[in-house]
Amino acid sequence: MSETPLTGASYAAAGVDIEAGDRAVELMKEWVKKTRRPEVLGGIGGFAGLFDASALKRYERPLLASATDGVGTKTDIARRLGVYDTIGHDLVAMVMDDIVVCGAEPLFMTDYIAVGKVHPERVAAVVKGIAEGCVLAGCALVGGETAEHPGLLDADDFDVAGAGTGVVEADRLLGADRIRTGDTVIAMAASGLHSNGYSLVRHVLLNQAGLALDAHIEDVGRTLGEELLEPTRIYSLDCLALTRTTDVHAFSHVTGGGLAANLARVVPDGLHAVVDRSTWTPAPVFGLVGAVGKVERLELEKTLNMGVGMIAIVPQDSADAALATLADRGVESWVAGEITERGDRTTGAELVSDYA
Repeated sequence: MSETPLTGASYAAAGVDIEAGDRAVELMKEWVKKTRRPEVLGGIGGFAGLFDASALKRYERPLLASATDGVGTKTDIARRLGVYDTIGHDLVAMVMDDIVVCGAEPLFMTDYIAVGKVHPERVAAVVKGIAEGCVLAGCALVGGETAEHPGLLDADDFDVAGAGTGVVEADRLLGADRIRTGDTVIAMAASGLHSNGYSLVRHVLLNQAGLALDAHIEDVGRTLGEELLEPTRIYSLDCLALTRTTDVHAFSHVTGGGLAANLARVVPDGLHAVVDRSTWTPAPVFGLVGAVGKVERLELEKTLNMGVGMIAIVPQDSADAALATLADRGVESWVAGEITERGDRTTGAELVSDYA
């Protein structure tokens, strides 16, 4: 009686391609190098990223700030379009613009990319975008992980997340305790939808209306896909520049929850932020989502940034200097409101008037 040789199970047979992962690492190395800061030790490929903390000795009392976030369902737009080298900008913005809100300088971040199947060129393109975003934020990309999840994700599916660390001098920490009655609320223009509310946007424009991503939208001036994939503006270095030229009291990063809810997070008890809608006109894509989906204005404002990506709160006599600094850096900005006594109001921030 002859014996039939048994074929054992393998990682590759289970759907994980280690060689493809190694190839992806090789392709991304050149981009990671571009983010290097002098405090970074070693290179990509180690078990941990190393950052020389002795650089913090110049601080009297250094406070470390950390944040973590992802890109959300905007990754679905990237997947559908086959464009992978911009989504990393969104990731860096979501993480590092949260960190800079307290006045912290971004130092370094790490990323986590989950895929159904490793396509080395695609993974490298995602990391390229993350690295470019890190350069714009002034931080280093010190490490990351690419995980292949066969059976949980389809072959072309992917998700990205990241975590970052920054540092701020304790006596320069920004926040609600600095805000005073009469302070000016300065709005910084968003580059588009940024990276929030895409579950609503996709539901309305793609599922309900059945619009094609390659369809040219007249009011928007480009294809729907190009508009939806517009990278999130990274404000980190712009905000830090403001802290050097003006007496900034607080920042607010406008992400999930909208402008009013995020602004309220930095307004102290007893005070109230009043933002005048008539000081700006939201980009056409916001009106498109509202009109096509018959979405009420308050629902839009709870979900989308409506054209404002970052808020700075400064003393009234510093407003002109703040606007000048931002203009010099190419950031569109304007006086959008003021800080008042709360009185009988129940919320920390509200939008008034109609959009211009």
